Amino acid sequence: MPVHTPAQTPVRIRAPRSTYARTVRGAGPGLLLAHGAGGGVEPNYGPLLDGLAAEHTVVGVDYPGTGATPRAQHPLSLDELADELVGAADAEGLERFAVVGYSLGGAVAVRAATRHPGRVTGLVLTATLARTDDRLRWDAEVWRDLYATGRHETLAKFLLGKALSPAALAALDPQGLDAALAGVRETLPAGSAEHAELVRRLDVREDLAAVAALGIPALVVSTTADQLVRPELHREVAALLPGARFAELDSGHLPFAERPEDWLGLITGFLAEISGDQEPLKRVRR
Repeated sequence: MPVHTPAQTPVRIRAPRSTYARTVRGAGPGLLLAHGAGGGVEPNYGPLLDGLAAEHTVVGVDYPGTGATPRAQHPLSLDELADELVGAADAEGLERFAVVGYSLGGAVAVRAATRHPGRVTGLVLTATLARTDDRLRWDAEVWRDLYATGRHETLAKFLLGKALSPAALAALDPQGLDAALAGVRETLPAGSAEHAELVRRLDVREDLAAVAALGIPALVVSTTADQLVRPELHREVAALLPGARFAELDSGHLPFAERPEDWLGLITGFLAEISGDQEPLKRVRR
């Protein structure tokens, strides 16, 4: 069963000094990036960083076992990841900020909003989930166990088949498929098993209710060809955030690989909207 940590009445928590490796780009209003399981700031947001940093001070941290952050010696928690992200914002002098969360990072972003009320000005939640259902839990257990037992070739095949849309996978010729598999296998972060284990027990439904009560503007982006975190899970997030914008992106679980420009456009359009710089974003399908 998922580990469910109820969100209490929001009380501002002082973020600890951040110890995770971080990426800082640009200047302007604060924008925090929370990456997905088995990813990182550069792997998940690299194609978007220049565009995001054009109008914002962008700050992201790499979770334990990713990038230059050492692997954790304890089970990961959303509280820890959220506090480290906000601690990095503190270190960069950012008092208030929007948060973009991708996949697992969506739950991290939501937890940051409930643990640090009054600081989050908006949320963009892409390919994310409110809670792990049985199908995703089984996938996370396979992910965790294949990595932990050193079956990285099999894990690369499993992840690539789940992460790419059927159309993107079908478009790869044999050489391209071999290169893609090698890329996944060679970049599996050391913290993969711990990340997958956190996904396995994730539940932020009460946090989402608290975010709705706080009135934080939110955009939920559904990757409509997602075979890993399926669109019905994205829609559950939107349903728990009445008034949230909802956009659909014709992509698998990797919008930064399949539709980076469209994903960037959705994020920057929403950020401009909540800052009052443009007309409200309508329900969008790209």
